[in-house]
Amino acid sequence: MTARIHLRNMAFYGYHGHLSAENALGQRFQIDLALTTDITEAASSDALEDTVDYVAIYGLCREVVEGAHVKLLETLAARIMDRVLQDFPRVQKVEITIRKPSVPLPGVLDHVALETSKSRG
Repeated sequence: MTARIHLRNMAFYGYHGHLSAENALGQRFQIDLALTTDITEAASSDALEDTVDYVAIYGLCREVVEGAHVKLLETLAARIMDRVLQDFPRVQKVEITIRKPSVPLPGVLDHVALETSKSRG
């Protein structure tokens, strides 16, 4: 039985961006994840160790976003997806959306977003 676990609108403060002001001042980043996994064993056992621990996934996202600075959302997304697939073998596919609501540009904009995915293998 395949399922998707969603973590929506996680918000972290990071120092990512191409502009020096972004690296000096930092900003909020909002992240959505969808994790595809087989829940057959967990549905039967009712045991956390038989599924994906979304509390641990949240901690991983926080660690990456609040960690080493990168210039591009593409790099940040790849680091999160690679870590999820590396640290959580039950995840078959990870889909991510990263929103950057405080884009330094001369105009009105709700946010910039990057959406991508990566599968195991």
